[in-house]
Amino acid sequence: MQEGRFSRTAYGVALRRAAHQLFDDPKVLDDPLALPIVGEKAAETLRSDSGEAQSRISRAVRAFMAARSRYAEDQLALAVSRAVRQYVVLGAGLDTSAYRHPHSDLRVFEVDHPATQMWKRDRLQVASIVIPPWLTFIPIDFERQTLADGLKQSGFSVESPAFFSWLGVTPYLTREACMATLGFIAKRLPGTGVAFDFAVHRDLLSIKQKLVLFAISTRVAAAGEPFQLFFDPRQLADELRQLGFSRTETLDGDAINIRYFNNRSDGLRVGGGLGQLMAAWV
Repeated sequence: MQEGRFSRTAYGVALRRAAHQLFDDPKVLDDPLALPIVGEKAAETLRSDSGEAQSRISRAVRAFMAARSRYAEDQLALAVSRAVRQYVVLGAGLDTSAYRHPHSDLRVFEVDHPATQMWKRDRLQVASIVIPPWLTFIPIDFERQTLADGLKQSGFSVESPAFFSWLGVTPYLTREACMATLGFIAKRLPGTGVAFDFAVHRDLLSIKQKLVLFAISTRVAAAGEPFQLFFDPRQLADELRQLGFSRTETLDGDAINIRYFNNRSDGLRVGGGLGQLMAAWV
């Protein structure tokens, strides 16, 4: 990210989630706050540009954005069913899960770059979305501060397990920053879990996929947020176990489509194979 600027890619992701509410039925991610938080002007632009929203690429990208949020919220529900009562949203952007989750007695911590978090709080105020008393904002620059330092003064309990959601962040980090964060999570108490997405290593992509990746990489780099980090899914699962996670789950594009887009009449599905989802549990 450029110093002092909110994340442009976070805004783009929020627009994709909002478009999912407008154009797709049934919804994979049912988020009544997705449109209000981007603002009426942005919502109206989405409505008036439905042709672009229905392009094959746009549909596939927003399908992935909706599915990864749904996946993280499904994993959160699983954690809560196992008595986890702390939820940390890393790189929260305009994520709205903290403002609509159905889980009682869940303490939520939103962690993000200071400029992006300030921008989000402004968007919440404009949209009249009430900040719940169980939510704590924690400003952190992941390249300059550790997650441990950020949580230390926030009321987060190291004596209790927690669930971490980390969406749309890892491709923009250095390897050292990414693995340090995962290592911190792996050292939490049993029952702790994390759900995140990651970019697949270029060497595992087809020629067509590499061309798509080049196009996307060029766009995000122009926004000041270049891709830096890519993984081999199998090697990543091995590394997570070495860090201390006892089990992992990886969903590639086919697995995402089977879980969240099966038997749809509108043909909405993820594509491209550039990104995958993973959950890991201590």
